[in-house]
Amino acid sequence: MPRASSREEGAVPGSDPVRAAVRRTDDVAILELGGDLDVSSVAVVERSLSELEAEAPPRLVIDLRGLTFLDSSGLRMIVAADARARRDGRDLVLIRGPESVARVFRTTLLEWRLRMVDDPSEVPGWGDDRV
Repeated sequence: MPRASSREEGAVPGSDPVRAAVRRTDDVAILELGGDLDVSSVAVVERSLSELEAEAPPRLVIDLRGLTFLDSSGLRMIVAADARARRDGRDLVLIRGPESVARVFRTTLLEWRLRMVDDPSEVPGWGDDRV
């Protein structure tokens, strides 16, 4: 996955810069995230997400497995993406991240509101890579 420049995005030295990579299958657009998704890096991910949403895929997947940290800025971005997907009749699916990230969704009770899966094989259309 391409790395964002921590200096350009204002990340704290020593933090894990956010990484965002895009993949596509016939019916699924996938945004794979890695590193720290926080106030200093959320703009990088929002740009990638906006580009994917503009393509109007029927299903959009945000893969959180590579994240090492998620703060309220990242959470707000995900909730806003879910609201746009619902408004536009698109399916948004999140692939759960590591425990430190999953805890944020549990604590805020958003794991009950958002469509979350543990394994990519649970997402229809996941296996047909066109990358």
